Amino acid sequence: MIFGEFNNQSELIFEIGLVTFDGDVIPVNALLDTGFTGLLALDNQDALSLGWILNINEQREMQTAWGEARFNLYEGIVLLDGEEFTIEVLDGDHLDNVLLGVRWLQTKRLLADFPAGILTLG
Repeated sequence: MIFGEFNNQSELIFEIGLVTFDGDVIPVNALLDTGFTGLLALDNQDALSLGWILNINEQREMQTAWGEARFNLYEGIVLLDGEEFTIEVLDGDHLDNVLLGVRWLQTKRLLADFPAGILTLG
């Protein structure tokens, strides 16, 4: 189980690890976005700097708050709750946050208790 925090806009923030092509783990704060139906999304420059594998022939069209957008697909490794997961990762231009998608909730239990200040995923 990982512990998260509520930021000043009441968003759900969790620290996860992004594993580079050479095995280094980079800790980042990720925003749990229940409107995002994938597993992970991040800025395209971040995906490139991690050395993740780009699926050259694949892109995904998704509806965003700004309208329809096209995302590249990468294969990335994420460290979450002490486990490494090799997952499909979407990248886009100018994504301000690393996004955890709602698909994590198919295998991880979310507890968000605002009054008590408790936020866990695991």
